[in-house]
Amino acid sequence: MMARARRRAPASPAPAEPVDATPDEEPAPPPALGFEKWMGFLSTIVAPATLITALLFYFGYVSSRTFFLYFGVDVDMLGLSTQQFVMRSPGALFIPVMVLLILASVLILVHHVVRRRLLRRPEASRRRAVRAIAWAGGILLGIGLALAFGYALIGTWDLYALATSVCLAAGAGLSAYAAATSRAVAGGTQGRAVVVLLVAVMVAGTFWATATIAEFWGRGQARVLAADLSTLPAVVLDTKERLFPGNDAITVTSLAPDTKDDAGKYLYRYFGLRLLVRGGDYLFLVPDHWSKDASTLVLPIGDDIRVRFRFFPDANPPD
Repeated sequence: MMARARRRAPASPAPAEPVDATPDEEPAPPPALGFEKWMGFLSTIVAPATLITALLFYFGYVSSRTFFLYFGVDVDMLGLSTQQFVMRSPGALFIPVMVLLILASVLILVHHVVRRRLLRRPEASRRRAVRAIAWAGGILLGIGLALAFGYALIGTWDLYALATSVCLAAGAGLSAYAAATSRAVAGGTQGRAVVVLLVAVMVAGTFWATATIAEFWGRGQARVLAADLSTLPAVVLDTKERLFPGNDAITVTSLAPDTKDDAGKYLYRYFGLRLLVRGGDYLFLVPDHWSKDASTLVLPIGDDIRVRFRFFPDANPPD
């Protein structure tokens, strides 16, 4: 006998859960105007440690190059290592990094205030505000480009590089902010490439301005040192052949020949020298007092010269 299949009654749908609609629900957060997105994009760029090390090396190189160039020395002749350049960078980067961090904090606060006010205004007011920001950015960009192409005329201005880089960075930043805000307010997706390019110009301008400040730092440190070279080790130099340093601060005396020891082969002794730096197998010596006619002596370390150093104690030695 065939069993009769029982037909199951279709299951009744489960009753829908009641929706607890409360009038006190918090409104949805206002849409972002794109600023946080680009700040996050920049943070992902500067995060890697290798990039940070490369930046420290570069700014250490820039400040060191300007520092030694003040004394007529090309930093590439010194053969400094990467670690030495990195160790020289914090002083040059301290001021610009602190300024950039404070400026970024202020810009974030200003952005939240601007976003809140723009979202409360009608669309016509939003467009006018965004247009004003875009015009300000465009004017600064134009000034920066005019300065960049006018290098032949005003390139000798001391603040030329800093003014040009700041105008380009600020103009590109304002223009990028206006473009990103316009896209977010209008709800469109076009214009992203323009924002990316403007952000790249802003980063490049900031990099240029920071490098310029590093140059100022290196030159300022060199001038401070040149004003008082007593902090450098004093050097007494003996040579076989006569040198002509061409500076009154450096004095020379003739040594009497002495055949009893090896000292007899040195015929001249020089006083009034300071050790600026040692680079590889060379000594870079400067006079006690730096002046317009001063120059740096570059001497190879070998049998032709004999050098003795004198290190002075600290200005405030312990009791």
